[in-house]
Amino acid sequence: MIIAHLSDLHLGAHDPVAVASIAADVEAVRPSLTVVTGDLTMRAREREFRKVRELLDRLPGPVLAVTGNHDVPLVDWRRALTPYDRWKSWIDGDLEPVRKVPGITALGLQSMPRWRWKNGRVTSRQAGEVVRVLGAAPPGDVRVLALHHPPLATGTAALLGRRHLLAAVRAARVDLVLAGHTHVPDVRVLGHQVFVVAGTTTSHRVRGSSCSWSVISVDRGEIEVRERNLGPDGWHVGRVVHVRVSAGASSG
Repeated sequence: MIIAHLSDLHLGAHDPVAVASIAADVEAVRPSLTVVTGDLTMRAREREFRKVRELLDRLPGPVLAVTGNHDVPLVDWRRALTPYDRWKSWIDGDLEPVRKVPGITALGLQSMPRWRWKNGRVTSRQAGEVVRVLGAAPPGDVRVLALHHPPLATGTAALLGRRHLLAAVRAARVDLVLAGHTHVPDVRVLGHQVFVVAGTTTSHRVRGSSCSWSVISVDRGEIEVRERNLGPDGWHVGRVVHVRVSAGASSG
């Protein structure tokens, strides 16, 4: 199984070269699923969502996308009364979408409540949804959870509800947890789960690296994460991480 993992597009503060070239680079790996983990816009403006829609329509589908903190209006009446209306109109009417393709069951979680400005929260209800949806995936499916905020972040960046979410991830035998938010690519293993954070795919807001996205390959408990970085000559392979999960990814 191949999953394309993009994040933090920040259209409205984007690199035009990255936006123009990303769809072809993703298409070249022929993913079974494309996942975009939040901050698709810079300020949740209508024109930014329109650009996002145009980009998503060029990416190989199916696409699973979740909200980030930048996808909620910053300071106006919409944040209080209709914080997700533009997202629902332009991106997906379901804030917690499920995508099922042969060999993969994926669930997106909405980790950005309107009353938090940057850091995220996952409720006990959402943790239960992880168990309900991913715990019931067919034997042998790769079980994928996607959200904007990295569940393993600590300190002031810690995800509210983290303990309940991680317990649900274990109970549901999730293979991959995909996130963004930090703009710094990262791969970690906790128990039998692999946590992948993608960098910023198309924005100028890079932190110590270039625009990047991740190609994730899963085969019989072997997981390979290949970063794709944008350079002067286009996209190229960056860091490659191999993980062996003994009780296994896609073990059922």
